[in-house]
Amino acid sequence: QVQLVESGGGLVQAGGSLRLSCAASGRSFSSYAMGWFRQAPGKEREFVAQIIRSGGSTYYADSVKGRFTISRDNAKNTVYLQMDSLKPEDTAVYYCAANPFTIPTVPQYWGQGTQVTVSS
Repeated sequence: QVQLVESGGGLVQAGGSLRLSCAASGRSFSSYAMGWFRQAPGKEREFVAQIIRSGGSTYYADSVKGRFTISRDNAKNTVYLQMDSLKPEDTAVYYCAANPFTIPTVPQYWGQGTQVTVSS
């Protein structure tokens, strides 16, 4: 069992930056691949980024590649999403997710979400 709590969302102007954090509780954080998803109003939830258990490999949606960076600190049971060069279309609720080994379309564990709003 893994509990996930996101933080760091807020309102930012286009071109600005935000850093999301996701704190995990429970055992064996390093056993889980971690990911970020987002859901904009009226749209389906979509994959943003994932990082493997060791942190050695990362994967990104094309829409955020080169602007967002996912990282993890297994000693702190925390995964991060650094978001730079934000655009209004990045506005969404951002969800942290965890799943053993890799992140599938529907991960096993979800956080409650944090709102990110990018103004133009």
